[in-house]
Order: sequence, then C-alpha cells, then structure tokens
Amino acid sequence: MEIKLKYGRSSVKFNLNEKNYMDTILPNSIHFDLINDAEVIRAIQNPIGSKRLKDIVNPGESIVIVTSDISRPMPSYRVLPHVIAELKQGGIIKEDITIVLALGTHRGHTENEKKALIGDEIFNSGIKVIDSDINRCIRLGTCKNGTPVDIFEPVVNADRRICLGNIEYHYFAGYSGGNKALMPGVSSLEAIQKNHSHLVHPEARAGNLDTNPVRQDIDEVSDFISIDFIVNVILNEKKQIIKAVAGHNKEAHRAGCLVLDKIYKRPLEKQADIVVFSPGGYPKDINLYQSHKSLENIKHTVRDGGIIIWCASSAEGFGQKVFEEWLINKKPKEIIADIKDRFILGAHKAASIAMVLERAKIFMVSDLPDDLVRSIHLMPFASLQEAVDEAIRQMGENSKVLVLPEAGSVMPALI
Repeated sequence: MEIKLKYGRSSVKFNLNEKNYMDTILPNSIHFDLINDAEVIRAIQNPIGSKRLKDIVNPGESIVIVTSDISRPMPSYRVLPHVIAELKQGGIIKEDITIVLALGTHRGHTENEKKALIGDEIFNSGIKVIDSDINRCIRLGTCKNGTPVDIFEPVVNADRRICLGNIEYHYFAGYSGGNKALMPGVSSLEAIQKNHSHLVHPEARAGNLDTNPVRQDIDEVSDFISIDFIVNVILNEKKQIIKAVAGHNKEAHRAGCLVLDKIYKRPLEKQADIVVFSPGGYPKDINLYQSHKSLENIKHTVRDGGIIIWCASSAEGFGQKVFEEWLINKKPKEIIADIKDRFILGAHKAASIAMVLERAKIFMVSDLPDDLVRSIHLMPFASLQEAVDEAIRQMGENSKVLVLPEAGSVMPALI
C-alpha cells in the first residue's frame, strides 16, 4: 500500500506491506454547512457571549487587531477583511486601525511575508501593519502563578483590542487561540519565559485547560487588559476554515475548543512499534521549533523502545537559537537535568525532545544536513521509504506501523 504525507509545500510517500500496517489516524469526518469566508461572516454576525463588534466600537476609537505570525497556519487574509468590514459598520476608519502580527519570540517578517499573511488588498489599503516587539512592553501586573503581564505598548495604548487566531491542540498550553494572542503573542521575553516555565507541571498538557497553569496565566491576562472581541477559526487538513467562533474572549474560545475535540480527538487502543508522522506540511514544518509541537502530540503513541519517524521539511532550520544550541551542544540526559535546574525559553523544547529520546529512537526525514541531524541525536534519512524500511528492519518484520499525516492537529487519546 502507498501512503503519502505532506512535506513543506509538497509531499513525500512510502510503500508499506499490509501486514505491517496498524492504522492511519485522521480527523473525524464531520460535515459543516459553511466554510472559509461564509463561516467567518456567520460567526462575526452571531457572536458568543458578546454584542456584535460593530456595536462595541465607537467612531474615533483606536483599534488594534492582533493576529498570528508567519509560523502559524492562521489564514488572517481570509478573516481580516470581514473584521475590518464590521469595524467600518461601527464607524471606524482605516486610519484608526493597526494590525499587530504577534511574534512572541519569533523572527520579524519581511514585507512580502506581511503581504502574504494579510492579503494584497489590506496590505495596500493604508492600514498600518506592524510586528510586535518583546522589548517594547508595558508591565500591567502579575498573575497568581507569578507570571508578569507585559504587553506590547501599541496594544496597551489602543482603545479597543481584537484578537484573531486558530484553535488547535497545544502541547503545554492545552489549546491555542483565545487570549494566547496576547500571552505569549505580544508579551515580553521575561513574561514568556515565566509562563512557559510551567510546562514541567503535569497538568500542562494538550487538551487540558482549567487545571493547566500555563493556560491559567493566558486566561488571566484579560483581567489586566481588556480583549473586546475575538475571532478564532478551526482548520481542516486542506487549511480551509470549517468552523469559526467570535465574541467573548473566553466563552467563544471554549466553544471552539469543544468543536475541536469533536473533530480532532481520536481514540487509540494501543501503542505502535513504529510511528510515522508529518506535522501537516507548511507552515507547520517550517522549522524544527514549530514542527516539534506535532512530536509532542504523538509521542505517547509509540511503545517504549519503539521508533518515531519525524517527517518535516524544516527548510528554515531550527527556528530558535537557544533550542539549536542546547540540542547540538548537550547530550539528552544533560538537557533534561539542566532544564530542571533552570528553565530557559527555547531550551524547553530541546528538553521535550530529549525526554522522548529517553524511551524511543527518532528517525528524521528533512531538508537538514545529515551531520546536523546526527549532532542532535536523531538519525537522518534521505527518503521516507528508507526510514520506514530501516525501522521495520530494526523492530522486526511483523512490527506494526501507525501513520499520522496531520499530527499538528490530531490528538490521539489512549483508551
């Protein structure tokens, strides 16, 4: 049987003997009446726990719209026109609107990337578009967990704040979306590091919200600075918007999380000998730092002593300097010991990979040089077929292979 996985902007494939095939975990098949723009319009016109946006804003007010950066699959170019149209109905003029691209600790955008993110029409409309800056934040207070609330100055100074994002599983924040546009999206380095330090807590895991200390910080941010409206979307494997929620920053977000579970939470009866996964292609595999999230989604699906085949282009390399340095310069046991001693942003993802390596091998199919892959304690392969063949050779001719083509989205749940 032939199996195909998304890889960067294209795909790769491999052949597998049926006796070795265990299962392919894909999203549940659910029908949605509306998709893309039509679904966004429906959500904006039917907000959850909130008045319509046009009835919230007032003429003359300054508006900041915070949306995702280039490393996220959020289709801002689809959502922004409808948000701006709603603002215009409320009497807001384009000169009073600023779009903030939430970088967190990621690199800044080129002008072409900004245009690709928000679309030609808005990019050329005269509406101001800026990247967030971790060095231009205002401290508004401290969360109950001790995390400072430091928010990008232009966001703080606006009269109204609108947050956009996509909802998917996040390996230690529970879910993306909601207040996450502000924390960590437009927060300071100190705030992000403190918030992310809670990832070592056992409740900081994908699919968990209420008892998750990372998400508690994120949700508490809106106690210090108002979020007037959100629009969050859920995407299918074709990057189409199949569900949108709008309105109150917490109520609408929670409604979206419930829908996500119906689509992407899948039961798994037993662990596999070999797991082959792709984050789902570009931009989820743009670099190792981003595609690592998918590894976290699926790491529990392989048995102890098994093999994970990580299929991710990673054309932009590691994606974060500290992450890169820790992986290259330390052995897995050192990484784990050092992160327990002192939390460092970026190093936390190196530690997560190191912990996976404690119980399974990782084969890597990527655009990274072989020597570089070996230096981070993974085994490189020139093709997916070679990786699968070698994994079966090592695990035995009757070993079972589990395939996850959309590991950036699907949440396998052991039952």
